[in-house]
Amino acid sequence: MYRKKLPEDLECGITIAMKSFGGKWKPCIIDAIDKGFRRPSELHKVITEATPRVIDLQLRELEMAGIVYKETGSGFPLYTAYYLTEKGESILPILSLMNSWGLQNKDGVHDAQHQKKKRVICI
Repeated sequence: MYRKKLPEDLECGITIAMKSFGGKWKPCIIDAIDKGFRRPSELHKVITEATPRVIDLQLRELEMAGIVYKETGSGFPLYTAYYLTEKGESILPILSLMNSWGLQNKDGVHDAQHQKKKRVICI
């Protein structure tokens, strides 16, 4: 069984937050669910940069963390939808602040990325 070399600091709030809803696509998934995209197929269409497999894996992780819950309807075809829990809704103000910060700083980040690419090209 795999064991991490360094133990996680579960006394650090940032570590706990990142473990719960950090990751490349989890904030986007939470935001999309909040905006009404609740079925996996809808999430796959809205978050086009991520593969369906990755979205499904991250949905499971969010469910295990208690941030979303899954409703499955009976019948054919089966109906699956995800909803935010109270804990998931408490993340929305954080995501809003992240979005505001990103929009305010997008030019600087874009310029830094562009400069980095320029340096790599010049060997």
